[in-house]
Amino acid sequence: MTEYSTRRISVALMLAVSLFLASGCVTTTDSRFQRVADREQAVADYVRLATAYIGQGNTDRARVHLDRAKELAPESPAVLSTMGLLYQADSEDELAERSFKAAIANDPGYTRARVYYGAFLFGKNRFEEARDQFAAASRDTEYSDRASVFFNLGRCEERLENHEAAVTAYRRSVELSRGDARSLLALSRNLVATGDYESAEYYYGRLTGLMQRNTNLRHSPESLITGIRIARHVGDLDREASFVLLLRNDFPNSLEYQQYKVLKVDGQ
Repeated sequence: MTEYSTRRISVALMLAVSLFLASGCVTTTDSRFQRVADREQAVADYVRLATAYIGQGNTDRARVHLDRAKELAPESPAVLSTMGLLYQADSEDELAERSFKAAIANDPGYTRARVYYGAFLFGKNRFEEARDQFAAASRDTEYSDRASVFFNLGRCEERLENHEAAVTAYRRSVELSRGDARSLLALSRNLVATGDYESAEYYYGRLTGLMQRNTNLRHSPESLITGIRIARHVGDLDREASFVLLLRNDFPNSLEYQQYKVLKVDGQ
């Protein structure tokens, strides 16, 4: 065998070994990433199932899935925040708050934890703290349900009697939801509170138009008193009388009907 032939065989063997080693590395790397991806998917599936069971009130089944998720990813903000929901459902408020805070501390950018925590705080009438969580959540432009985030931010501002800020939040919710009924009503109500009856009439008109197109939507005492206030301000006596009739006939024991009687006496 010539020296040239020997060198060619040597090079070929080196290439074969290199390719084998490279192939082995790629396989190992791919396997490792696949294992990570599988674990993350398993955690996501367990969390999704647990959340569904919590929504159904089946906390025992939810706990089974969350325990499995915790074994795989004990520091996951998704796991921790869902544990907060579970504790909240079990009226373990201290544990719930601790879990929500841990989820946010582990990943301040995990918006769902802030939404859950904000809802928890709102339910405890801690409106300023809830507002801060929803305000932070509203800055996540990639969050899938930003309309609800702004709606809840508006609710906090409204409870704090910051009606101008509530209008800003509700208006954004209307824009993002393409005008859903609850956002249109909330925006109309707070525009009335700020004295901007022209804008209130516009958005309330959108609400009533939506109700005419969707027979599943019905007036509530809240929507009727809002309509009465707007109609009275713009001098539309027929529309006011129509709303009053609905309020009196359908909701005679409501707080809103009592409010109307006060309006009538005061001539407001």
